[in-house]
Amino acid sequence: MTQVVITGTGLYTPAHAVDNEALVKAFNAWAKAENDRHADAIAAGEREALEYSSSAFIEKASGIKNRYVLDADGILDPQRMRPHLPERGNDEPSIQCEMALDAARQALASAGIEADDIELVIVACSNLERAYPAVAVELQQALGAGGYGFDMNVACSSATFALETAANAITSGSVKRALIVNPEICSAHLNFCDRDSHFIFGDACTAMVLENDAVARAEERYAILGTRLVTQFSNAIRNNAGFLNRVTDADPNALDKLFVQEGRRVFKEVCPLVARLLCAHLASLELGAEDVSRLWLHQANQNMNDLIARKVLGANPGPEQAPVILDRYANTSSAGSIIAFHLHRDSLVRGDIGIICSFGAGYSAGSVVMQKA
Repeated sequence: MTQVVITGTGLYTPAHAVDNEALVKAFNAWAKAENDRHADAIAAGEREALEYSSSAFIEKASGIKNRYVLDADGILDPQRMRPHLPERGNDEPSIQCEMALDAARQALASAGIEADDIELVIVACSNLERAYPAVAVELQQALGAGGYGFDMNVACSSATFALETAANAITSGSVKRALIVNPEICSAHLNFCDRDSHFIFGDACTAMVLENDAVARAEERYAILGTRLVTQFSNAIRNNAGFLNRVTDADPNALDKLFVQEGRRVFKEVCPLVARLLCAHLASLELGAEDVSRLWLHQANQNMNDLIARKVLGANPGPEQAPVILDRYANTSSAGSIIAFHLHRDSLVRGDIGIICSFGAGYSAGSVVMQKA
């Protein structure tokens, strides 16, 4: 039987860090200008005044203290309130390819292999830079990888869905090695003028190398014991941006063309969905909560992660058992759980079991149970 192992990971972190104080200062300056502009309508009761944000509100609601972004100046400019990322020419590398190259090279180096050893490249993320050609094929050429590549999008669950896809390709014998990359430019689809969500996202890119254990060279390996995925349609998290916007005469700057969510509803519906998935997956592998040494959960909201971890483990997890990177990186969509895995696995010993878990729009959720080999 073919054993699939994770042998390398990489992480690209943008240079620009934006803490809550800086973000709040920009938002409140924009909100004050809007309130001043509509002062008469507000006084007449025709319009509600915009509420101001605060660091305390952000941290209580999410656990986020900081985020990394590709461009901070545009986000922190009250006259703009969105990143400034100049359009690149067709002969220049795309932004996502550039991010992916950095993370992918790290992953290849940690796996001890060369790019031409790779036979499958999957770029999996929430928002792709373009419809086609596939960023994965661009990355494949830029790296010098072999085989084939394709893009996929299952929102925040993209990484775990790609993990199952790559693992299945290796198990079937069609490839021996695969590269998964998650280039998330979340700041580009976030409404920085929405008090309830202006703080949620950051940018990052992660990469993972999966191999047939028989050909793997790395000393550090994580054997995939099983994968399990679930989807359940919901409009509670949505982004309506797409190529049909121009033919429906929709306003491309309308708020529903950016990230929108019903936060309380998402919390109530997603937490039990994910907990059931993880518990059932462990049971199917004849494992229990006591067998789990590490939970690398999707980094969307600290309160959600705490509740899910309690339901799965039966107790409040310590920071080592359910590591958090959300406070530093914010929500990086599909990259979040992989960042946690990348940064928080050194203390594991042979035989320890961990779970990479993601969840998000769709709804979608994915579970990957692994054991340090």
